[in-house]
Parts: sequence; C-alpha cells; structure tokens
Amino acid sequence: MILDSASGLADKALSTPSASTTSKRTVRLPIIDAARGVALAAMVIYHSAWDITFFNLAPIDAVNSPFWRNFAHGIASSFLFLVGVSLVLASQNGVNWTTGYWKAWGKRMAMVVAGAAAVTASTWFTNPQQFIFFGILHCIAAASILALPFLRAPWPLTALAGAGVIALPFFWTSPLFSHGPLIVTGLADVVPNTADWVPIFPWFGAVLLGVAAARACLAWFPATAAGRWRDAGRIGKTLTFAGRHSLIIYLTHQIVLMGLFGAIAWVIGPSQAALDMRVTRTCHFACAANAGSEAFCQKYCDCLVGSLRQDGLSAPVVSGDITPAGRARLGQTIGQCSDAAKPQ
Repeated sequence: MILDSASGLADKALSTPSASTTSKRTVRLPIIDAARGVALAAMVIYHSAWDITFFNLAPIDAVNSPFWRNFAHGIASSFLFLVGVSLVLASQNGVNWTTGYWKAWGKRMAMVVAGAAAVTASTWFTNPQQFIFFGILHCIAAASILALPFLRAPWPLTALAGAGVIALPFFWTSPLFSHGPLIVTGLADVVPNTADWVPIFPWFGAVLLGVAAARACLAWFPATAAGRWRDAGRIGKTLTFAGRHSLIIYLTHQIVLMGLFGAIAWVIGPSQAALDMRVTRTCHFACAANAGSEAFCQKYCDCLVGSLRQDGLSAPVVSGDITPAGRARLGQTIGQCSDAAKPQ
C-alpha cells in the first residue's frame, strides 16, 4: 500500500503550528492544512483502488499499473514535501529552547514514531512476509531529524541537496547497503519485499524541496491570495480538518476501507473480468519468463483464460485455494492450451 502506497502522514507532525505553540510572529497558513487534506483524499482513492484489486471486484490493477504506481508516488511525494514546509513554518521563531520549539518537536516526533511502530507491529502479525519496516511514517520520522540542519541553510543549497538526494539512487547503488539497517538508505541494489517502501533516498529529497520552497516563499506567500485563503465552506473546512488530523486518518482509513470492500466481496463475489485480468497478467509473465514468443504466449494465455472461466476455476487459481481435483484439471488445461498454441 502506499503508498506501495505511499503510504502517509502525521497529524501534528505535518500540521502548521498554531499560536499556542509559537509566538505572535508565527504565520499560520490554512492552505497547507487543506493541501494535506487533498493529499489524504487522493490516498483514500488509491487505497480504494488497491482494495478493489485485492478483492477482485473490478478489472483494476492498482499494484502493477504504471498509472496507479505513479499516482501513489505522487501522493507520497506531496506528503513529504508538506513535511518540509511544515518544519519551516514550525521553526519561524527559531530552533531553540526559548521558543518551545524542541518541546513541540519532541511531542510531534513521539506521535510519528508511535504511529510507525503501530504500522510495523500490525503488519508483522497480519502480513509477516511483507511487513512494513520503513514506510511513509518511518521516513517522516527520519526526515524530521535529517532536515534540521537545513532549516537555517540557504534555500538554494537545500534545493540542490534535495535534487541530489532524489537523483542519486537512479545513478548509483551498491550491495554494501543491502544488509542490516543500511538498507533503509535506499541505496541498495535490491528492493526488499515489503508492503510500503519509502527509503531515505530518494524520498528525503521531497522533504528538502519542501524546506527550500518554504524558505524561499515564506516572506511573500502569506500576502498572496492562496496565503490569505481561509477554510470557509463545507469543503474547505473538511479538508483543513482532515489535514490537521492526518495521523489518525492514516492509521484507521484502511481498516474501514478493507472492511467495506471485504463485505461487498463477500456479498457479490469476485468479478469475472477482474479474475480474467489477473490470470492473463500472471500467464503472460510466466510465459515470457520461459522464453515463449509473443505469438505463442498470446494464444496460450487466451486459451488458458477461456478454459479456466468455462471450468469455474478462475477464482480458485487466483486465490490459490484450489482442490486436488481442480489442480489436476488445471494441469490438463495447461497441457492442452500449450499444444494448441504451438505453430502448426
């Protein structure tokens, strides 16, 4: 999930500071909370698509589709960018004891770390093969520490560092980072098997870009129309409310969505079109891995999909819950379709 998602967010850790924690000079920008609310809405859309894919309710592939992958990456990037913006807004009165910055920062960090630990623990028990050990919340916690030196650095330098962090893993990786805690750097030459993977490289770069943007724009942005925006109206108030309570929404929304779509799947069953899509994708992947030609794989997979649909074996094959008799029939079908697809 997300963020395969991307997925993620941290309540007060991502919220614009309020007057109760800073002096009167602090600028609060409701537009930032609303932007986070929009990102949360996008996250709910993505995870709904993921759940529909998981329960085979419609021919949607939120796991492998380039569109959905890019959508999830965009959501994660927006959240991390807003982390950088919020860190700057929270430090407007200085990063020192006299402003109470460290007390507020420590409270926010504790919330994020606790949320990350909850995600790790829950996924360890529910999906130990792909449990989340460094997802979006883990990245936010690490980034909130790593970004501290940049809060007073010249913004062009921070922007350059952010671009470098994003670019580095696309040009250089090493097996030295493939073992132990170093794998969370994102510089390893392998990708771990986990449900949500948001390593420091390249994702910390989005946080640095958020810091740079806030540092560059804070002097004049509050006077713009966006900076003066207030959350009037039902939609605006809903978005800002969600943005200010992002952690609890992140931790609970999938429980609600999985329960909803699971109940729908229990009532109406899987979509045959979705099952056909899953079988087709798996078949083409396996056929290509065995050096089958494009023409052969097309004929073979078309035959296999049609035969499984006719025999009522699509759902058992996709779920893996197939009886011995069904497995025997599957073997026969594979042989028949393979013979039928061979050049005459």
